[in-house]
Amino acid sequence: MEKMKELDNNWIFEENSLKRNFMFEDFNEAFDFMQKIAIEAEKINHHPSWSNTYNKLEIILTTHDTGGISELDFKLAKKIDSIFINK
Repeated sequence: MEKMKELDNNWIFEENSLKRNFMFEDFNEAFDFMQKIAIEAEKINHHPSWSNTYNKLEIILTTHDTGGISELDFKLAKKIDSIFINK
């Protein structure tokens, strides 16, 4: 998939979704990152599925209306990459 080249190499395409795992120093850092993503997700009205355990975060992006990945998933993934780089 050509669009995958625009994302960080840690994103994987699996089960019609984009997935990426993150690890942070502690829970507070992970939660701060999640808050920043939530603000951006709300702006484009496209929300991730995610799971957080202490300093670990798994993000899954998919568009349920299309049954797979859409442009919104790539847009949000790029924004997540940017937030992570600038944290």
